[in-house]
Amino acid sequence: MINQLVLVGRLTKNPELRYTNEGTPFATITLAVSRHYRNQEGEVEADFVNVTLWRKTAENTVSYCKKGAVVGVTGKVQSRSFENQQQQRVYVTDIVADYVKFLSNKLEK
Repeated sequence: MINQLVLVGRLTKNPELRYTNEGTPFATITLAVSRHYRNQEGEVEADFVNVTLWRKTAENTVSYCKKGAVVGVTGKVQSRSFENQQQQRVYVTDIVADYVKFLSNKLEK
């Protein structure tokens, strides 16, 4: 089985480092990824993909990237489920980064 993805896009906002209850660092970024075709109006549309970063990958991305930075992400798709307050089963699909490559020139902070 293969579960690998590659995304290249721009950060839509500055990443923020957060921590789990156990103290593990993580960040969630949103990448704007352009589609490879134009719509009927001649515009290139983008998909906005949420990606979760863990540990050193999260720390480095927060330290060296800001809104507008171009990054490449390799990672995997993970699914999970939980029961909400209405006792309904909710299914969620997550993108989890294994590696982030900084593709922009160093941005001023």
